[in-house]
Amino acid sequence: MPMAGSGTENRPMVAVATYPDYLSAQRAVDLLSDRKFPVDRVTIVGTGVRLVERVLGRMTVGKAALAGAGSGLWFGLLIGFLLGIFAVDAWWKVVLLGAVAGLAWGAAFGAIAHAATGGQRDFTSASAIQADTYTLMVDAEHADQARQLLAGAG
Repeated sequence: MPMAGSGTENRPMVAVATYPDYLSAQRAVDLLSDRKFPVDRVTIVGTGVRLVERVLGRMTVGKAALAGAGSGLWFGLLIGFLLGIFAVDAWWKVVLLGAVAGLAWGAAFGAIAHAATGGQRDFTSASAIQADTYTLMVDAEHADQARQLLAGAG
């Protein structure tokens, strides 16, 4: 489906190839690009779309605190370096203090945020959108050229 304002809303499009996975469709567009085809005239359309969420593990207050500590550490280091620029002496103490403070506050906020969920969603996961097939749609005026280039690639 074309993006709003992309200029493709009113152009007729034709299906030129269908692939079983996104990587194959992506390779086809790469091949067209390599052969100087105007790839801004190509749209990849997934059909039979579904959301797949893979559960990675259990989330505990401890794990939430650890994740928060990691985020807080990076933020604390950033703030420490920014303030350390203005330190006359011992700039490394400012950086160290920022890192320690960020680590502590991040851990606290991570633990509190997880505990506040009241046991809802006590797991971590990774989501992905998948489709059964991926079809290359090309502007009608360029469809024959795209078919020829893809057929020539085997």
